[in-house]
Amino acid sequence: MSISTQINDDIKKAMLAKDKKRLEALRAIKSAILLIASEKAGSEVSDEDAITAMQKLVKQRKDSASIYHEQGRADMAEDEEFQASVIGEYLPEMMGEEEIRAMVIDKIAAVSATGPQDMGKVMGPLSSQLKGKADGKLISQLVKEELGKL
Repeated sequence: MSISTQINDDIKKAMLAKDKKRLEALRAIKSAILLIASEKAGSEVSDEDAITAMQKLVKQRKDSASIYHEQGRADMAEDEEFQASVIGEYLPEMMGEEEIRAMVIDKIAAVSATGPQDMGKVMGPLSSQLKGKADGKLISQLVKEELGKL
């Protein structure tokens, strides 16, 4: 079952259960998927594109929640965090830090990187290899750490 089909089914379930908070998050996902479909001239949205859109939605929700916390708006931050958790349910499980670090070390050896100046050589292939499996900021941080050791 594709992600968009699953989202549509879950929207129906949330409507029947009268779960307004969950429905709001699911509709945000559907909106993002429909936006991608309209950009691609109405073609079917791939699961990979849907996952990318949902990762962006989660990041936006987390950023908003942190801003709300800074401003003392715990009620609004809680809503954003709830939506991020609902959207996160549809995302594949992210890789752990140690697993990513091992891949970073392997990639540094594979491209024969000699120091921080080779960050681009390492980040390019790693970013495409780990797309959707790991956070870009974490990958960048680990690459900097490992290149700094050389």
